[in-house]
Amino acid sequence: MKKRVFSGIQPSGNIHIGNYLGAIRHWVASQVELENIFCIVDLHAITVPQEPKILKSKIIEVAGLLFAAGIDPKLSAVFVQSHISAHAELAWILNCFMPMGWMQRMTQFKEKSQKQKEQVSVGLFDYPALMAADILLYEADFVPVGEDQKQHVELTRDVAQRFNSIYGETFKLPEPVISEIGARIMGLDDPTKKMSKSEKQLSHAIHLLDSPDAIRSKIMKATTDSLREVRFDESRPGIYNLLVIYKLFTGRSRPDIEAQFKGKGYGDFKRELAEVIIEGLRPLQSRYRELMDDPTRIELWLAEGASKARSIAEKTLTIVKDKVGLG
Repeated sequence: MKKRVFSGIQPSGNIHIGNYLGAIRHWVASQVELENIFCIVDLHAITVPQEPKILKSKIIEVAGLLFAAGIDPKLSAVFVQSHISAHAELAWILNCFMPMGWMQRMTQFKEKSQKQKEQVSVGLFDYPALMAADILLYEADFVPVGEDQKQHVELTRDVAQRFNSIYGETFKLPEPVISEIGARIMGLDDPTKKMSKSEKQLSHAIHLLDSPDAIRSKIMKATTDSLREVRFDESRPGIYNLLVIYKLFTGRSRPDIEAQFKGKGYGDFKRELAEVIIEGLRPLQSRYRELMDDPTRIELWLAEGASKARSIAEKTLTIVKDKVGLG
């Protein structure tokens, strides 16, 4: 039996090379040896205000990018979260087993609520319960996450253990998986902060659908430092981040890269990096344009993915409802 992996991605903002290098490429590479379930988490997206038409178009865009990157609908289930009502149902049940104190400790909510103040939604506070439901519905063995989401997987394990202690063995305890390579691609404008889909600053990230000219412009403007040596040095976050991106796109070793740019300045390196990214994204962008010429294919694959996932989710939900005495 293959180990099962659950991954979620929000259909808001623009998918960038940090998402691609840190997550999507690993998802593609693992499809043969693992059973992958990929969920476009639109219910999570509406925890902050969304424009309905844009949200609908973004769902198709994200699905198109996943398929264009190499996610194979024959090997992996890709679906939209709101198409399977079990996610919302199980989230409510889990709410009834989560103390307020657990939720109040979630650092992501604390950070986001500071910006929104009184406008913050109950949904944003309850985000971890829905994420727990996403994972537990599918008896996931592994959940690939960034370091900032690890706490949510730990909360998922906590509520699963609590439920199991009351009603007997029901939920599988998932393990968070944090990629060591490419897990933290930093912002081009501020290399001390992780690259973010929600960041509005145009120079912050390279998006997967950026044009060659946009990529060149963003890379040439990327923050470095007043030094000149092109070398992997974590104490110089700007050039270090750009070198990590170069390494991940080329697959070359650190010594090899440093030797190539010995005696050259940041300008030479940045021009080369921009072309490497452009060529690295070219096949994905070409495939994406093909898929978007006939988006009914994407919708069909999403429906097929939902059908596969629904059979697993509903089986889990039925067991849970029976144990707590619902229905």
